[in-house]
Amino acid sequence: MNLLHISWKNLKDKPLTSFLSILLMSLGIAIISLLLLVGKQLEEKFTRNIQGIDMVLGAKGSPLQLILAAVYQIDSPTGNINMDEAMRFTRNPMVQSAIPLSMGDSYQGYRIIGTTPKYIEHFQGEFEQGKAFENALEIVVGAKVARNLGLKVGDSFASQHGYDGEGDHHEESKFKVVGVLKQSNSVLDQVLITPLESVWAVHEHHEAEEAGKGANALKLLTEDEHSEQGEEHHEDTKEITAMLVKFRNPAMGMMISRSINENSTMQTATPAIEMNRLFALMGVGIDTLKLIALVIIIVSGISVFVSLYNSLKERKYEMALMLSMGASRTKLFLLLLSEGLIISVIGYVVGILLSRLGLGIMAQNVEQNFHYDFGVLSLLTEEVWLLAGALVIGLLAAAIPSLGIYKIDISRTLADD
Repeated sequence: MNLLHISWKNLKDKPLTSFLSILLMSLGIAIISLLLLVGKQLEEKFTRNIQGIDMVLGAKGSPLQLILAAVYQIDSPTGNINMDEAMRFTRNPMVQSAIPLSMGDSYQGYRIIGTTPKYIEHFQGEFEQGKAFENALEIVVGAKVARNLGLKVGDSFASQHGYDGEGDHHEESKFKVVGVLKQSNSVLDQVLITPLESVWAVHEHHEAEEAGKGANALKLLTEDEHSEQGEEHHEDTKEITAMLVKFRNPAMGMMISRSINENSTMQTATPAIEMNRLFALMGVGIDTLKLIALVIIIVSGISVFVSLYNSLKERKYEMALMLSMGASRTKLFLLLLSEGLIISVIGYVVGILLSRLGLGIMAQNVEQNFHYDFGVLSLLTEEVWLLAGALVIGLLAAAIPSLGIYKIDISRTLADD
């Protein structure tokens, strides 16, 4: 007797009931699996990019916004700060390294970061081709940017103001690609990196041009006066967006952080603290969704229980007949158990496929808006335990009504029917 074959036939005889049980099981599995996948992706991305960064220095505002903008490149900066003022604080002997960042422009949606070669070194970037920048308006391209936009060494382009790809083009100052980085699975992959002087030069030219247009329109400034104002602007506005700081002793660095927050126009943010707060807030929602998914799986188990209970009542004569022909009660018990097992396995497989489909849709959205990669095809360890849980629920749901087989009175059942 092929128990699985017979069980499959029995399930096909009740398509709507079987479909409902499988649907509920697969939905619960899919939700939990998707949450596990997204959680793992976020943890890897966030942990990878904050390594070696003890503090971020920037303009006052939201500390979380500052972290997301300066470290992860997925939010707008809180503003600009005076570079000399920032450098004065970072000359403290407790500071091991300080990497300035100047942002505000992009190219086809990918952010351009003005910084120093230390930025590339910090994320352990390696060159696929070309070399690091040495002069203003030279630029190094991340692996994903180069791949998606087809950029290579020797290409040139004009940046755009802002991050949405709809700002004014700085046609007067074009960047030249001098290097392309290898894939590093860090924020380097999705940005373009250039010297600080490049960002200052582009924006000074743009602002001078705008000022010139206003002067011509209003007839208020002469060419000499405009030139003098441009020189004053150049001297006064050496600004950056943020600074990534690493301390020799992170515990002592808290004293520097407190001093900056209390005695300057700037603020500090600690990546580890802000990310923990973010995950704590997200965790409430994730735990709630996991609870909902678990309830759905339990409801699926109840559905299997009700289905098999009714099936046993309807097939009581059939079971008694099989017993009279030599089938053992244990075999019939295993027959019904295998129906619950089949529902659990199919529900699990469909749920895993749905979670991968959901992750794929989410990955497209994340890639389009933030240029981060999401992609996990292999089973997580937690998903293996999820399979075990689904099998246990399916088997328990099938076992309870299946025990009724041992109570069947063969002669009475055959006589009554």
